[in-house]
Amino acid sequence: MDSLRRHNRVDLGLSRPCWPPAETRNMSEADRSKWNQRYAEDSYRKSNPVTLLSDWLPRIPVGRALDVACGAGRNALLLAEAGFQVDAIDISAVGLKRLAGEARERGFSINCIEHDLDQDYAFASGYDLIVVLWYVNLELIERLCACLAPGGYLVCEEHLQSEQEVIGPGNDDYRVAPGALCTAVSSLDLLLYEERIEAIPEGGQLASARVVATRPQPSN
Repeated sequence: MDSLRRHNRVDLGLSRPCWPPAETRNMSEADRSKWNQRYAEDSYRKSNPVTLLSDWLPRIPVGRALDVACGAGRNALLLAEAGFQVDAIDISAVGLKRLAGEARERGFSINCIEHDLDQDYAFASGYDLIVVLWYVNLELIERLCACLAPGGYLVCEEHLQSEQEVIGPGNDDYRVAPGALCTAVSSLDLLLYEERIEAIPEGGQLASARVVATRPQPSN
């Protein structure tokens, strides 16, 4: 049994590790409350899978997948529909309950884990696909590269720092600097790496860094 499945089950298929320690919980609880409120009020309305993932998914062999900072699970559901065995991790219990409920309605089995990703976590290894979309934590992304199986894929897209007027976070802490994402995945073989600013249908410009990469096969 892998490390994502060792924790006790709670309601609606969520598992909750006993972390962080009491002295580090204040900021975590504020973040958790913020996202729980957004999902409870249905103020976060994105439901379509991220285009980068849906474009590349047909090229990726089905296997075990990890959706990091999954929210209410728009990408995790796409993975399950494609036949992946999915672990989905997020700080928001409300978002995960929405995901678990929709997965159940659609006949999918998704392992939902509630955890603050700014705190340490013992991730499993051997994933065939890891997805990190719009969650900035470069140290975590670098560490997740080692959680891929040989030949496994990482699909990642982040808001990019830019001097132009772009939509998204106003705080650069929630964006990656130019070149930073490429450095974080330097242990992998790049299939795609882009940093771009593009107009979007909703109006405005989006600055993003995006990568699709694979873990090298061991040399003979």
